Amino acid sequence: MLDVKFIREHADIVRQRLATRNAGDELKIDQVLALDEQRRTALAEVEQLKASRNRISKEIGILMGQKKPAEAEAKKTETRQIGDRITALDKLVAEVEQQRDALLLQLPNLPCEKVKIGKTAEDNPEVRVWGQKPGFSFKPKTHVELCESLKLIDFARAAKISGSGFILYTHWGARLERALIQMLLNLHTLEHDYTEISPPFMVNRDCMVGVGQFPKFVDQYYGVQEGTDASTLGKLFLIPTAETPVANIHREEILKESQLPIRYCAYTPCFRGEAGAAGVGTRGMIRVHQFDKVELIKITKPEEGYAELEKLVANAERVLQLLGLHYRVVQLCTGDMGFSSAMTYDIEVWAPGQGTYLEVSSCSNCEDFQARRMNLRFKTETGENKFPHILNGSGTALARLFVALVETYQQADGSLVVPEVLKPYLKTDRITA
Repeated sequence: MLDVKFIREHADIVRQRLATRNAGDELKIDQVLALDEQRRTALAEVEQLKASRNRISKEIGILMGQKKPAEAEAKKTETRQIGDRITALDKLVAEVEQQRDALLLQLPNLPCEKVKIGKTAEDNPEVRVWGQKPGFSFKPKTHVELCESLKLIDFARAAKISGSGFILYTHWGARLERALIQMLLNLHTLEHDYTEISPPFMVNRDCMVGVGQFPKFVDQYYGVQEGTDASTLGKLFLIPTAETPVANIHREEILKESQLPIRYCAYTPCFRGEAGAAGVGTRGMIRVHQFDKVELIKITKPEEGYAELEKLVANAERVLQLLGLHYRVVQLCTGDMGFSSAMTYDIEVWAPGQGTYLEVSSCSNCEDFQARRMNLRFKTETGENKFPHILNGSGTALARLFVALVETYQQADGSLVVPEVLKPYLKTDRITA
C-alpha cells in the first residue's frame, strides 16, 4: 500500500510514476486525495467539538455551583447535541477511511526511479547473459516428446485425473523433480544462508491482501470450501506462491532492527487459476495450474533493500550455473512489472526444444509496499518504528526449469545426460527409456 502521507505531499510525483505503468492508476489519485481531505476535515471538526464539550462541561459545573439549574440544563442539552454530532462525524470518518483505504489497496507500487520507462516486455533491457546456447548434431526434441518417450510425465492421465493444465510425474520424472527440489533447498540453506520454512499451502484473505494479490487479482486464484458448507468458500485460498505465506510470517509484528535481514526459503506447490491467460490447457509444462517452486524471501532495512536484491538475483542465478543452463537476466520496464514490485529482474533460461527463453525466476524489491499492507514494522536502535523492505524471488520455479533441463541435456539416442550436480541425488549418469 502506498503511504497516503507521501501521496498528500507529493501528489504530482505519485501521478507521474504511476503513469509509467500505463494502467491508468494515476487517475485515482484525485479521488484518494478528496477522500483523505474529507476524513481530515471531519477529524478536525471532531477535535474542535470535543474541546467545546469539555469547556461546556466545566461551565455546567460552575453553573450548578452557582445554583443556576436552568442555565446548566441548557448547557447539558448543548453537550448532548455536540455528542450527537461527534457520533455522526465518527461514523463518517470510519466510512470515508474505509473508502480511501479500499482505493489505496487497488493502487500498485510506485516503480523505482532507476527502472526503465516502457510499455511491454519488448522494452525490457537485457542486463547480462551467462553461458552459450547448446549446439546439437540433430534436431532437438521438445520436452513433451522427451517426457513421453522416456516416460517422465504422463500428460494424458494427468488430464484424466485433474483436467488440462496439470502434471503427473512418473518414475525418473518424479525422481528428477524431487532431486531438483532437494538440490535447490540445500543450495540456498547451506550456501546462501537462508532459513528453510515449510509453510501451510492455504492462507486467509488477509495474507493475499498483504502481498498485493488481492483485491486486484482475486479472479486468478483458487478459493477453498470446506465440504458442502458454501459459507466457508473464500475464507482460505490455495497459495499461488510460497511468497504469500512466508512474507506474511511476521505480519502485524514489530521486529528488532538486530533481526534484519531475515532470509527465508521454502518449497511449496503453487496453484494458479490463470484466469484469462493464453496457453493454459495446451500440452506441456510451460503454463500450468499447479507447479513446484522454491521461493526466496528477504526482510531488510530500507537502506539495504537494493543491495540485497542484487544478492537475491545472484542466488537464483547460481541454480542455473550449477546446472550448466544458458540464461539471461533482464530488468523489467515500468509497464511490465508486477503489481507490488518497485524493481524486478527476470531470469530467463534457454529451452532448445522451444527455441526460446523461459522465465524461471522473477526477483523483486517491493520496498515498504507489502510491509504497509500487512503492518509489519521494525524498531530502530533509536526507538523509531519503520517499515522494512520485503523482497521475493523464485529460486527457482521448477516446471520450466524441468523443461529447459531435459531439452538441454537430450542426446541423439533419446536419452538424457544427468548434470553433475544432480548425480548424487539421482544416483545415475543417464536417464534412458
